[in-house]
Amino acid sequence: MKVYLDNSATSWPKPPQVAEAITEFLTHSAASPGRSAHRMSVSAAREVFETRELIAELFNVPDSERVVFTSNATHALNIAIYGTLKKGDHVITTTFEHNSTIRPLRKLENEGVIEVTIIGCNKEGAFDIRELENSIRPNTRLVCAIHTSNVTGDVLPIASIGKVCKTNGIVFLVDASQAAGIIPIDMQTEDIDLLAFTGHKKLYAPTGIGGLCIANNQIAIQPLMQGGTGSRSESEYHPEFYPDMLEAGTLNTVGIIGLKAGINFVLSKGLDSIRQQQLRLTNQFIDGLKAIQGITVYRGIASSSYISVVSINVNGKTSSDVALQLDTEFGIMVRSGLHCSPLTHRLLGTFPQGTVRFSFGLFNTAEDINYTLDALRKIVTS
Repeated sequence: MKVYLDNSATSWPKPPQVAEAITEFLTHSAASPGRSAHRMSVSAAREVFETRELIAELFNVPDSERVVFTSNATHALNIAIYGTLKKGDHVITTTFEHNSTIRPLRKLENEGVIEVTIIGCNKEGAFDIRELENSIRPNTRLVCAIHTSNVTGDVLPIASIGKVCKTNGIVFLVDASQAAGIIPIDMQTEDIDLLAFTGHKKLYAPTGIGGLCIANNQIAIQPLMQGGTGSRSESEYHPEFYPDMLEAGTLNTVGIIGLKAGINFVLSKGLDSIRQQQLRLTNQFIDGLKAIQGITVYRGIASSSYISVVSINVNGKTSSDVALQLDTEFGIMVRSGLHCSPLTHRLLGTFPQGTVRFSFGLFNTAEDINYTLDALRKIVTS
């Protein structure tokens, strides 16, 4: 039996519509968008524009020109962080952050450019808004928050954080890598200034495509790269308007085509329907784990707001050994280790071993859960 439970790393399988759209594009109109005036280039440009419009609708971005395509969420976060901060700025972030946020912040901090304050969250995923308010300084420029933890599955109170940021005139950057496609996101009502997302997780796109959405047009973002854009070619200086300002070089049009198909698939199913289906599987899994002695679950089980991610450890075994045994003996594919989020594991007390992470997707079944629980029972007693 083959059971894929690593959807928080990359969703699999992809909907057939995604592969079909990519194949259709590569076969019939795989030209470079915005670089030529012939029919294939125009067709490719139209696809790119329609995908921008679709993303703007999905996240309620005020203007689709403020949807900037990137290679992934890490790329988007780096653009936002390096392009927004300047010497003397103060940044507030959380213990749930991915290294895609923490590493560029630490680099700037180590170079003496910025100061960083990290707000702690408890093991139940509680986020103290008052601690956020008390951490604000006159030079606080940016608050970075992951929407949902890729380790525990807990959902942070994004709207409440956004309200504090708006009240205090602070730029709010959200990492929606795990949330986009499963939790409704409204940049305007939730006061999100910058939203980084990736396509290959809950949006069922191929790898190598993501984006940065900009709700507040007053934010001056310096480009991370400069080069060809297909616009203002007569000038030796990079364009200063969106999206060209942040999109140097040829776009990953194949990835954009796949992203468009993936988003349309998600919208056809409905975000709430997808999340409820996955939460049913998650609850089935958690209930089953409670009956197995020798397993520790790291999750905000008391919380009513979480996604389909569950981290565990088996007493007396390393997380890597458990993951290897699941794969080689049972055909169950999961992820072990620190999941690029060491601060979360320090909070949970699982550093440096990490945990075994199970992340469920739209194509998993109740049979998959029962089979996995049986496998864990055998591993515990082996």
